[in-house]
Formats: sequence, C-alpha cells, structure tokens
Amino acid sequence: MKRIARVNIITVIMAIMLAISGLSPSLALTPEERLDDPRLEQRARDLSLQLRCLVCQNQSIDDSDAPFAQDMRRLIRRDIEAGKSDDDIIAFLRQRYGDYVLLNPPLTSSTYVLWAAPFVILVLGVGIVFLTRRKQHPQNPSDQENSR
Repeated sequence: MKRIARVNIITVIMAIMLAISGLSPSLALTPEERLDDPRLEQRARDLSLQLRCLVCQNQSIDDSDAPFAQDMRRLIRRDIEAGKSDDDIIAFLRQRYGDYVLLNPPLTSSTYVLWAAPFVILVLGVGIVFLTRRKQHPQNPSDQENSR
C-alpha cells in the first residue's frame, strides 16, 4: 500500500515538473532571432508580447514555438532594424491579420460584444442565483405564518 502511494506521489511531482518546464517563454526565442542592441531587443520582446500567435490561439508570439510565430518575430525585428515605429509595425500586422492578432483587441463597434460578454454573463449568473434562492426561501410573512 505504501509503495502505491509513493508511486502516485512521484507521478504527481513529475507531472507538475513537466508542466512547469513548458511554461518558460524564453525557450521559444532562438538565439539567432535576438538583436544585438539590448534596447531594440526589448522593444521587439514588448511587441511580441502584445501579439497573438494565430496558430496557438491564446499564446503570444513571444511564447510560441510555432513557425508562424517565429516568422512574425523575425518580421518585427526586421522592421525595428529598418527604423519603423511600434505603431507602424502593429498597424501593418493588424492590416494583414485583423484585430485578432492583438492579444488585447481595441474597443470598436465590431468588438463590443466581445468586451461586454463577460459582464453580461456575470449579471445573468447572479440574477439566476438570486431568483433560484428566492424561490427556495419565500420572504412572504403570510407563508411563514401558514407553515406554523
């Protein structure tokens, strides 16, 4: 029995260590992608953290190992070296891939539903809980007197 418990604990620890090892964003960036100037490299990293990998869905291109993310990182670094501003680079990528490429899409008429949905769902959930509890525990004083 102790042997089974020990094996289960070891399995859990190994699974946790494996999961944690996959969280390192620095592994996605290859050494040949890095820029020599630390300030320009930091700009590139900051931009990469704002952009979504369209292959990995909710992962930034800085965190992704996908070939698409590597291409986007190279494109960003090339544009930075060419002297383009961050706004120019983001505008180009938005034009090419749409607002979905941004991890934090802007509030526009086409994204109102996207931004409002969590709040609407929260209000509906609270309303349902409130109505359900109200039906379970009536607050009418005449109902309480009749039950005595």
